[in-house]
Amino acid sequence: MSHHVVFLERDSIKAQVRQPGFEHTYEEYAHTAYDQIVPRLRNATVAIINKVPLSDETLAELPRLKMIAVTATGYDGIDIAACRSRGIAVANIRNYAIHTVPEHVFALVLALRRNLLAYRQEIEQGAWQKSEQFCLFTHPIAELSGSTMGIIGEGTIGQATAAIARGFGMHVLFAYHSSRKKKEVVLTPLDQVLAEADILSLHCPLTPATRDLIGINELRKMKRSALLINTARGGLVDEAALVQALDEGLIAGAGFDVLTVEPPKDGNPLLDLRRPNFILTPHVAWASDEAMQSLANQLIENIEAWVAGKPQNLVT
Repeated sequence: MSHHVVFLERDSIKAQVRQPGFEHTYEEYAHTAYDQIVPRLRNATVAIINKVPLSDETLAELPRLKMIAVTATGYDGIDIAACRSRGIAVANIRNYAIHTVPEHVFALVLALRRNLLAYRQEIEQGAWQKSEQFCLFTHPIAELSGSTMGIIGEGTIGQATAAIARGFGMHVLFAYHSSRKKKEVVLTPLDQVLAEADILSLHCPLTPATRDLIGINELRKMKRSALLINTARGGLVDEAALVQALDEGLIAGAGFDVLTVEPPKDGNPLLDLRRPNFILTPHVAWASDEAMQSLANQLIENIEAWVAGKPQNLVT
């Protein structure tokens, strides 16, 4: 069988993507708007997507489609039940960001715990230049050693984050939550993790059960000295509640790499925050050069394995 492969979001990967090693035709588009999905996939047997939504209604108009290869780990924009009922295989990317995401987590953590943004702002305003001594003590600096990191999500990235935390001399608590995966990991009740964590880092998928997992009630249970780090999915946190928590001093700060809607074309309350205890980056924790090339390689391997009758990384 000759396959027609269509890549709807080529610009979502900054890496070399080789052609599959089987008979096929190929199309790619830099990005795809919602009303372009069906016309572009009408003749496709294999669709490569990132964030393009594929609902049951859309899939009903694509009878030739047999496989969806996702260029990410998350697949919350795809109607998985509809894919199963229609016999469409869905494969995602796994274990490619085990270094880049945890490293980004600790870039945020260290910047916040050591008040780097606040100190940079003071230098820009001339405070150090006016100092009567060789250093400034205007903002607290906290070490990581001896503190507690709470992690929600005990998958590969959560585990890698924990390993780095332990390297800093931190105590690690994995929270019991509704999307837990690894039974062999010792889990701690979420309320206890919220109460004891000096840093809470989110690494769980976005599902109906985890949407708004962290709201104002959860933020009130955290230490006032705690940090909240989210490099997973924006929808895990009630963003308005986070703004309220920062305004009221319920937590000491937050570092986010994700928003509920991306890109945030219609605004977002977190975009308006201008404070040294909040850092927002544009969903780039996963995007080291090495990680993206690993992702691109695995993407084609997933497709080739499925065509060869030995599918891997299926979520259907």
